Amino acid sequence: MKRPIQLIAKLVPFVILFCFVLSCQQQTKVMVTEEQAKFIGNQYVKARNEANLDLLDGIYAADAVIHDPGQPEDIMSLDALKTYYLGNHTAFPDLKLSLEEIAISGDRIVWGWTFTGTNTGPLRGLPPTGNKVEFSGVAIDRVVDGKIVEEWVYYNLLDVFQQLGFTVTPPQGRK
Repeated sequence: MKRPIQLIAKLVPFVILFCFVLSCQQQTKVMVTEEQAKFIGNQYVKARNEANLDLLDGIYAADAVIHDPGQPEDIMSLDALKTYYLGNHTAFPDLKLSLEEIAISGDRIVWGWTFTGTNTGPLRGLPPTGNKVEFSGVAIDRVVDGKIVEEWVYYNLLDVFQQLGFTVTPPQGRK
């Protein structure tokens, strides 16, 4: 009888230490909730469809980084993102954005989206064409404390320019 008590007495400190170590470990990923994702998605759609870019303040961190194939370099802040989107709204005053798909994994939200609009204003130095466009893409957002801190956007930029009426001319061969 004395032996099991001694064994328990020796194990208890190790169990307490083990529990303490586990409780002190930091979580590696913060989970995005479905409610947070819906809020972010609703605010984003409203901001874009109403051209009310100030609504983005509630869903993007001030120092957010956006990787977008429509830009030669990463967009490095919320203010820079608003400037980029303002250019989109100038080029496509009737733009509409819709979200079709959503998946949440850890600190990431994956969105499937569709953009439609008529090009009646200049687009990054190119003249307006009057053509309508409709294209779809995917955005992957990393969220910290309820705000997007990094975003990866994927869509076929060539398809957009072809819908606008631009053509691709291959380089001339060497002579």
